[in-house]
Amino acid sequence: MRLALLPVSRAPAHLAARALLLAMLSLLAACGFQLRGSYSLPYESIYLAVPEYSVVGADLRRAIRASDTTRLALVATDAQATFLPGAEFRDRIILSVSGTGRISELRLRYLYPYRVVDAKGRNLVTPGTIELIRDLTYDDSNVLAKQQEEVLLWRDMENDLVHQLMRRLAAGKPVRAVAPGMPAKSGELTPPVKSAEAATPAKPAAAR
Repeated sequence: MRLALLPVSRAPAHLAARALLLAMLSLLAACGFQLRGSYSLPYESIYLAVPEYSVVGADLRRAIRASDTTRLALVATDAQATFLPGAEFRDRIILSVSGTGRISELRLRYLYPYRVVDAKGRNLVTPGTIELIRDLTYDDSNVLAKQQEEVLLWRDMENDLVHQLMRRLAAGKPVRAVAPGMPAKSGELTPPVKSAEAATPAKPAAAR
């Protein structure tokens, strides 16, 4: 007696790839931002001037809370330092096209400038810009899967951005901000430098 075996159906390759991307997106959405290590910031308190709806801002707040060394201030006047993001820039660059003139490879570029200032708006560290790049092969026959892959890459760059910001903030050696004309060393103030006119003694009046 022979047992009849049920036929095994195999999904097409593009459907399997789409299912894998959907699974990765679901996993990323469920897990969210994950710390790669602990960071110790050189500030007792910091205010993030980042909109509440910003994904980067939410991840950055979560990372600072996890550091247990720096307090997140609710207002800038209550913080030792204020994090100011610049105008972020996202771009899609065409790297190559097929023989039929269709896009075959894209480059995703993400620029994020930032500053760290004191309560009077003076720089505590040198302003910087983080640049992130991801390359993506493009396929017009599978647009949906490629769109999902692009979303995944943008989210990966946002996570990478937060880690790089935390590393830079932790490695920074802030100086006490002072008024112009008063140079300062790290952690201390130096006496003001007198101007040339003040250093030169006044000439005695000519005798009549």
